[in-house]
Amino acid sequence: MLRVALVEDDPSAASTLSEYLRRYGNECGLGIKVVVFSEPTAFLQGYRPNWDLVLMDIQLPNMDGMEAARRLRNLDRYVVLIFVTNMAQYAVLGYEVDALAYMVKPVGYTEFCRKLDRAVALIQQGASTITVNRRDGIRRLRLVDIVYIEVRGHRLVYHGDGESVEATGTLKAVQDQLADHGFLRCNKAYLVNVRHILAVKGTQLIVTGDCHLTIGRSHRRQFMQSLALELARENEMVRPNSMGRT
Repeated sequence: MLRVALVEDDPSAASTLSEYLRRYGNECGLGIKVVVFSEPTAFLQGYRPNWDLVLMDIQLPNMDGMEAARRLRNLDRYVVLIFVTNMAQYAVLGYEVDALAYMVKPVGYTEFCRKLDRAVALIQQGASTITVNRRDGIRRLRLVDIVYIEVRGHRLVYHGDGESVEATGTLKAVQDQLADHGFLRCNKAYLVNVRHILAVKGTQLIVTGDCHLTIGRSHRRQFMQSLALELARENEMVRPNSMGRT
């Protein structure tokens, strides 16, 4: 299911884009849920990072689309953003807010499909995310960016390469949630992303960022078995791509 927020104050444009999304979903066999916001403050107030795609006009009431996009990026770094506007001279500034593309009104269906194809491909590429609860709100993190997760007191710390995010929750709950995503428990305090393991040296794991994590004695056997299975699974996923090549 593709979740789309359409921020558009023109009822006619909103109707056309909603119909395009319905038609695109039917043609591609893709479920699409669309929610229309007639102005950006209603969209941003109480924002939760559960949208896959945002289609946003630039000329909007209460707040222009560029400012709304800047505020959106403070709340959600990963949602795919496309501007749909008749103000092309401003849309070229979309790089400032990491917009994927812009469409100039009136938008034809062929152009719409080209941009949606790019958006869907990008969404599917980065589909694996986790939503974490922080004191200042909710944050969405890409699993591929998480090196390891640490329990520290009554908090969890999600360590990335150069960034750490504190959140609430328990390591056991996160371990269960990420069981099928290559995260393994190496001791009572750490859950490590297999993709970021660089080496195993005795009781030490070396992970991205030259961090050293200890493999707990009580976890070692299960961890090494699970690691071997994860690496074997990755090899199986790679092998078919090379078969039949000369």
